[in-house]
Amino acid sequence: MTTEFDLGALLAERGAERYELHARHLNPQLPRMLHTIGFDKVYERAEGAHFYDADGNDYLDMLAGFGVMGLGRHHPVVRKALHDVLDLDLADLTRFDCQPLPGLLAERLLAHSPHLDRVFFGNSGTEAVETALKFARYATGKPRLLYCDHAFHGLTTGSLSVNGERGFRDGFAPLLPDTAVPLGDLDALARELAKGDVAALIVEPIQGKGVHEAPPGYLRAAQELLHKHKALLIADEVQTGLGRTGDFYAYQHEDGVEPDLVCVAKALSGGYVPVGATLGKEWIFKKVYSSMDRVLVHSASFGSNAQAMACGLAVLSVMENEQIVAGVRRTGERLKSRLTALIDTYELLADVRGRGLMIGIEFGKPSSLKLRGRWTMLQAARKGLFAQMVVVPLLQKHRILTQVSGDHLEVIKLIPPLVVDEADVDRFVDAFTAVMDDAHSGGGLMWDFGKTLIKQAVANR
Repeated sequence: MTTEFDLGALLAERGAERYELHARHLNPQLPRMLHTIGFDKVYERAEGAHFYDADGNDYLDMLAGFGVMGLGRHHPVVRKALHDVLDLDLADLTRFDCQPLPGLLAERLLAHSPHLDRVFFGNSGTEAVETALKFARYATGKPRLLYCDHAFHGLTTGSLSVNGERGFRDGFAPLLPDTAVPLGDLDALARELAKGDVAALIVEPIQGKGVHEAPPGYLRAAQELLHKHKALLIADEVQTGLGRTGDFYAYQHEDGVEPDLVCVAKALSGGYVPVGATLGKEWIFKKVYSSMDRVLVHSASFGSNAQAMACGLAVLSVMENEQIVAGVRRTGERLKSRLTALIDTYELLADVRGRGLMIGIEFGKPSSLKLRGRWTMLQAARKGLFAQMVVVPLLQKHRILTQVSGDHLEVIKLIPPLVVDEADVDRFVDAFTAVMDDAHSGGGLMWDFGKTLIKQAVANR
């Protein structure tokens, strides 16, 4: 008996119901939020760093699906690899054999990670973090985990325990034993380590929330302190890894840093099949998997599946053959330098920071009396509204998708696909300049939208 299923026909018939279906069956706040800020677009297709609507208008993606689309949408090499692996009819996930693709991907990934020895494949960034936390606690025999203020490492219970944002944590206690330390504060780290119960410090070399980079020398000094107290350094490279910052890993910008465990995900998927990886040192893996009795002590039902492994192999092949990391350094420098040059022009623009194609644009209190009054009014209603006021016209007037870097932050984070070119960079900067011109004119639709945001913020209190 043949089962008929036509995906194209289903989408043609019911695709227009997309927002209604989400409101009825999924998270009801998502469509509500998108309608409120005017982000309820209908994108028909995507290619590279661009979306297209039904009228053929193109939208520049400066978000990359929160970093998942490292090579953009539908890279032909990754797409072909996925077709190929499906057509091979492999005997996948038998659970009692050793397929070649996981070993091949691990080998290729470790080639970029010279001080690491083994890999565990899961299905997401938060799962890669969960694995690292478990392995660190087991390998050291210690219970407590340290993380940095404002960190984001995921939303499952273990990774939530090392999440620096209270809004995500509220209502989900009790979590794992954990303690926050300020990013860059070695004295605070030393005080916690002296208590003798710390398994590891997990740190983003560049924090996604706010785009704050670890101070020069911090990672290496933290590593030395941790090892002195028989604790581990975990580098969370879920967003920063695979070329995002202009090196394969962000921690590689600092000499002598060799984390004990490294978490990657997002871009490794090629944007198709979720995959997460936890890389670690030999002794850690041997301690966790110490005997045949413990062979499945940590596993994932869909981990190492053939489709994910094929996508990962294709992604690494593209990165190497197309010299993606070198390209990120060039385009990232152009983007940052052009934006930095605007700071002296616009009093609302406070800072531009980051590395490669991970850039934070921060807004701050203006000096002129007229703008200062409007800024103060926005801040009184809810911090972060001005950044939202910038994001909206970038999409509505200039067809550029961006994001506010975190709740109650006046920061826009740019994490575009790593394949954006100079024309894309110039398009963004020109559009951003136009939005800043409008904001500093003191009138117009942008500030009218600001009044709408203020009313909504006050109503939601």
